[in-house]
Amino acid sequence: MQTPTALPFLLAQAPSPQPPATQPGVPETGTPPPPPGGSTVDTVVGVGVAVLFVALLVAAARKLFFKRRPELPGKPAAPEARPTLPAESPELRVQLPPTEAELARRREAEEIHARAEALTRQREEAARAARTATSAEERSRLEAEVRALKEREEEEKRAEYRAKKAAEDEARERRKREREEAERLAREEKERAQAAVEEARRAEEAAARAKVEAEAGRTLAQGLDRTRNQGFMARLNGLFGANRQVDESVLAEMEEILFTADIGVRTASNLVEVAREKLKRNELSDASRIKSLIREEVTRIVDLPVPRTLEGGGPPHVVMVVGVNGAGKTTTIGKLSAQLTGQGKKVVLAAGDTFRAAAAEQLDVWADRAKAELIKGSEGADPGSVIFEAIKKAQASGADVVIADTAGRLHTKVNLMDELKKVKRVIDKALPGAPHEVLLVLDSTNGQNAIQQARQFHDAVGVTALALTKLDGTAKGGVIIGICDELKLPVVWVGVGEKVADLRRFEPREFVQALFD
Repeated sequence: MQTPTALPFLLAQAPSPQPPATQPGVPETGTPPPPPGGSTVDTVVGVGVAVLFVALLVAAARKLFFKRRPELPGKPAAPEARPTLPAESPELRVQLPPTEAELARRREAEEIHARAEALTRQREEAARAARTATSAEERSRLEAEVRALKEREEEEKRAEYRAKKAAEDEARERRKREREEAERLAREEKERAQAAVEEARRAEEAAARAKVEAEAGRTLAQGLDRTRNQGFMARLNGLFGANRQVDESVLAEMEEILFTADIGVRTASNLVEVAREKLKRNELSDASRIKSLIREEVTRIVDLPVPRTLEGGGPPHVVMVVGVNGAGKTTTIGKLSAQLTGQGKKVVLAAGDTFRAAAAEQLDVWADRAKAELIKGSEGADPGSVIFEAIKKAQASGADVVIADTAGRLHTKVNLMDELKKVKRVIDKALPGAPHEVLLVLDSTNGQNAIQQARQFHDAVGVTALALTKLDGTAKGGVIIGICDELKLPVVWVGVGEKVADLRRFEPREFVQALFD
């Protein structure tokens, strides 16, 4: 391939064009003889050919050496920047068919327009005829005809205008209805979209509520189901529903029902005496009135002042948990700690039940589940020393609550109850003023025996609050009424199931409503 530097050499080597060969002395036919002194034409032609050759070489060289640089692989050419417009939402358009009135006006306008055009043609023909008329009379007649046709034509045009205007008015009304219909449809579409959003929000809220309810555990009403349907309330409801005149026989039947219930003899006698006084004053008209009376009295009995629980002492706030074996102390401690850590509080558990086999291991499982710290000693160690160490570590780590488990013991064993008093004194040495709560855990299935346990433990260590477990598995829920009436100790916690959330705070009015409604 030749380069631009070779162009002079090529030009030097390029042969000059030669004239066609002829015989000597014989001139070519039609060809003038060359001028004397050299061939000027041959020179001009040779120069032209050379120039053309050079131009071709220059064009080839430019195409070879100055062609456009290709795009690098992987780097596509940037597209030409174009202004982007915001996406427009499609406008809802409604097209209504023309009304009969609008179509009639259009037809009328077309018919009038056709008549006007016919009059125009007649007028033009009459005008031409008037111009070519030979007699003055004929010309005068035709000119009069032209004027008459002109008036009729103008009248038709005015009628056409009126018909078109009427058609336009009808069309304007139709377009107005189209806009109104489009606006209505747009509103409905917007309302449907809002309704869909609202429905989705409600469905989400319903799902969230269902999740919360599933996690919240059973209600108190569900926990009292057996007491309401199988216990003393079932018999009382049968008495309340009877259409009987209230007399001593009704009160005697009510007294028998209450005596056989688990609310306690003292509480049952007090309720019957209140009803008897009401009867003497003629304030009991029928048996259904007794139900209202009993409900009012039960509300008064269970609605006791509730001390602050799980907060307010220390820090840390120390809770001493007591109760007999099998009442559910360890499970109650685990559920309380799980609820506290779920609220963001730091909890330390003290495994003070050092005598029962596997007690510390059971509490260890709950501590791991609740993300609480567990302090435990060796089997058979002094429970007071374990709880003392737990309180000191809780103080050092800035814990909010210490829950101390204690060995389950029979309330009838004096020596064991004395040991429990010793544990309480050790807690006070570790943190003056502690324990801030003494929580007694009672098995509600024990019925009347639970009241006796509460009395003994209260005399020994000064119980401040009660937790009733297994309320969902018994018909003896009336024990709450007897405990509150005889001991004036508030029930703070009730267990109505296996979940953590099934350990619920006791609400007196909720209890009465669940029992009677």
